[in-house]
Amino acid sequence: MKILGTGKALPTLSVTNDMLAQFLNTSDTWISTRTGIKERRLLSKEDLIDLSTIASEQAIQDAHLKVSDIDFIICSNVANTYVTPALSCIVQGNINATCPCIDINGACSGFIYALDIAESYLQAKKEIQNILIVCAEEPSRFTNWKERDTSVLFGDGAGAVVVTRGNNLKSINLTTSSKVDALYYQRKLEDTPYEEKNEGNGPLVMQGKDVFKLAVTSSVSDIETVMNKANVKPENIKYFVLHQANIRIIDTIRQQLNLPEEKFPHNIERYGNTSSASIPILLDEMRKDDQLKNGDLLVLSAFGAGFTTGACVIEWSENL
Repeated sequence: MKILGTGKALPTLSVTNDMLAQFLNTSDTWISTRTGIKERRLLSKEDLIDLSTIASEQAIQDAHLKVSDIDFIICSNVANTYVTPALSCIVQGNINATCPCIDINGACSGFIYALDIAESYLQAKKEIQNILIVCAEEPSRFTNWKERDTSVLFGDGAGAVVVTRGNNLKSINLTTSSKVDALYYQRKLEDTPYEEKNEGNGPLVMQGKDVFKLAVTSSVSDIETVMNKANVKPENIKYFVLHQANIRIIDTIRQQLNLPEEKFPHNIERYGNTSSASIPILLDEMRKDDQLKNGDLLVLSAFGAGFTTGACVIEWSENL
């Protein structure tokens, strides 16, 4: 496959560290030195469906396609207002598409998982030519805004790509290691006449040190694996586009790979951790800032709750 078009949508409300310090026991220095984040976009007037729709429409337009050209939709989402129907079904209706669609929850690794699923569909089904992948996340809705360690990390947003047939995906690797306690979010289900459970219904729980170690170890291993599979060396890679979770995690991965800073683009300072949306948002910015050239090799790498990880080597191809 190859990426044909990109799009993104972010909330209008920008919340700085100083604004958080007005009601949290924190400061700009405390947050920025530990995370690299200076501000984040949070939903207020819009909702996640709005962002998903805008990002999807942008990606289709950027691919120079019509909505009727989209043969399948994959939506990566951790949680939103609707448990059912799937967010992809709602987006499908909003953009007036008629194709089948599915949601996946690979947490922050969702974009890489969606790429792998899209590649499989393109290989297996001749009738499928163009696939819309939209990653839409609102982690601000399931964090504890009275507790600084997690609430300061996240931002909301949506990123989308359209992929089509091509030979640009050089290698991909997915891993899952069940470590629930490191990072989880529970939602209470309804009781029945036959079962009443004292289920959790609290905010996101994250063991920061555990997540840091898992993220660094897994990402370094995945990156080395996909480069070996693709038979490329680090000097052949133009950019390593990592999930924007924490600048310290990105820096530690870079240092362990012994690579220069300029190969690791980032926007976490402006958007925070937007979960699975972070890589497609960053790709869209890089593409529209003319940072990506035809033939550039990229490594994409992400890690998230589960514990899920994924990485791939992809060749950038301009839609000429």
